[in-house]
Amino acid sequence: MIMLRTVVFTVIGLAVALLATLFTASLVVAFAGIATVLLAGRALTMKMQAKAQPAYVYADRRNANARQPVRIWNDGRGTIIDM
Repeated sequence: MIMLRTVVFTVIGLAVALLATLFTASLVVAFAGIATVLLAGRALTMKMQAKAQPAYVYADRRNANARQPVRIWNDGRGTIIDM
């Protein structure tokens, strides 16, 4: 009788461990899928961002034709001023 009880408890323990392992594995797969979708979306939005547009500012405001324009633009990493 003690041997039968030991076998039943062992089988129940193994079944619980197996179910816990399957549940954990399904959570890992679900998390990996969500992370993949989010990273793919981020990569696509980064690809679709517009290129930097230069803005022209004249160094001498009184006489705009006398000097070359100073080019200023922002490329997303910082402002660039080309004199």
